[in-house]
Amino acid sequence: MIYFIADTHFYHENVIKFSNRPFINADDMNRKLISNWNQVVTENDEVYILGDFLFRGNAKQANEILKSLKGKKFLVKGNHEHYLDSPDFDKSLFEWVKDYHTLNYHKRKFVLFHYPILEWEGYFHDSIHLYGHVHNNRTDYFKDILGGRAINVGADMINFTPISIEQILDLVEE
Repeated sequence: MIYFIADTHFYHENVIKFSNRPFINADDMNRKLISNWNQVVTENDEVYILGDFLFRGNAKQANEILKSLKGKKFLVKGNHEHYLDSPDFDKSLFEWVKDYHTLNYHKRKFVLFHYPILEWEGYFHDSIHLYGHVHNNRTDYFKDILGGRAINVGADMINFTPISIEQILDLVEE
């Protein structure tokens, strides 16, 4: 199965207040994110992380979290991926790291980017855009502007649990 998530912000204490997350502190949030992830993802699944995996954490923390998460992990970079620049970061924990990615699935194109895009590759040909970055802010605004084929897969929007490609297709069909 293929899954998506954005804006996990592991180790980011302030995101709890910023996004009104239901956690006591960053440790509590980290534990819940890991638990939710590992309850749905298997070792053979693919998980596309659409940016802001870790916030102000260090390479050691990123390595530990990534090792604790099931599945093959792919990163579409967000604006807080500073740990990637550290010589201590184990780059092999991601299958790849990109700025933007187009995924083809059952003759359907998925455009993966950290940021919401007004018009994306295949926009006029039924493609789907998955994004994060905006957390749970102005959700109606983004839905109204971008339409029903743009889905915010930020952790705040998907109950802090990776969302499957089949769930995405169901949302788009609604």
